[in-house]
Amino acid sequence: MSLLTLFLSTPGVISTTFTILNKCDYTVWPGIQSNAGIASLPTTGFALQKDESKTITAPASWGGRFWGRTHCSQDSTGKFSCVTADCSTGKVECAGNNALPPATLAEFTLDGYGGLDFFDVSLVDGYNLPMLVVPQGGKGQNCSTIGCVSDLNESCPSELKVTSTADGGESVACKSACAALDQDQYCCRG
Repeated sequence: MSLLTLFLSTPGVISTTFTILNKCDYTVWPGIQSNAGIASLPTTGFALQKDESKTITAPASWGGRFWGRTHCSQDSTGKFSCVTADCSTGKVECAGNNALPPATLAEFTLDGYGGLDFFDVSLVDGYNLPMLVVPQGGKGQNCSTIGCVSDLNESCPSELKVTSTADGGESVACKSACAALDQDQYCCRG
């Protein structure tokens, strides 16, 4: 199974540890964005080869999102870009920028309402890779592993499909219906 896995560990009240593990058969460049008004984490982007992991410590009250960028490269001038989930900085570090859709997102609010941690895997901005969040060491009763572990690129409808010419027209992401069709019924408006 190919997927990007985030392990959420809450060892103490002063910090939380995220371990990002790449179980995809290809390199993934995770991106990280803190919520508005919350300080950035020590890194906002990096590369993970297959089976490689990176651990990041966040303050206990951090909130933000993680995503995986794919099909990334650097041009002759040194500008970095990705076919999916690019953060448009021209560098590996996202430096406060969000992922351009389509992107599978893992969203976190630590020490939120009632002192609880909240997290989800969202496809509201589309889908580009399988992702799983695995909480560890928490005391809550409803801390379940969540995610989307199926490769939706294989079954993406043609009107939502994003393909890569560099990869022979391979489906590399699936847009949300709202982004692809821009109709009220798909965009929760009207």
